[in-house]
Amino acid sequence: MSNRDIVTTAFDDWAAGRGHVSRIFAPDMTWEIVGRSAAAGRYASARQFVDEVLTPFGRRFGTDDPFRPVAIRGVYVDDDTDTVIVLWEGRGTTVDGTVYENTYAWVMRLADGLVVDAIAFFDSIAFDELWNTVTPRD
Repeated sequence: MSNRDIVTTAFDDWAAGRGHVSRIFAPDMTWEIVGRSAAAGRYASARQFVDEVLTPFGRRFGTDDPFRPVAIRGVYVDDDTDTVIVLWEGRGTTVDGTVYENTYAWVMRLADGLVVDAIAFFDSIAFDELWNTVTPRD
């Protein structure tokens, strides 16, 4: 399976509620969130990124309409560097009943079918509003 197929399938499954994109994260991956958002920085492993960002982020959404990709604007591949870039729209309803929407660009380098290094770009103002105003559910 090509890197494009691996990433596209992971996003399609996430959008359909059949899993989460984190299943294609290598345990020792690095993930950088660019900018000055509350979550900006470099994470040294999948566990750190999931524990410090993805889990608390996900707990800010209800179970009826969790945050998921709702539109993939494009998937771009550089086979020379094993890099897949996904430009996508995400949406979900928070536990407070508000709707969170954001546009993301994820640049992911893969090895052996798993993400080993990634950089994420998104609207940090929208993210911080969610992060700072919505209390995560237990």
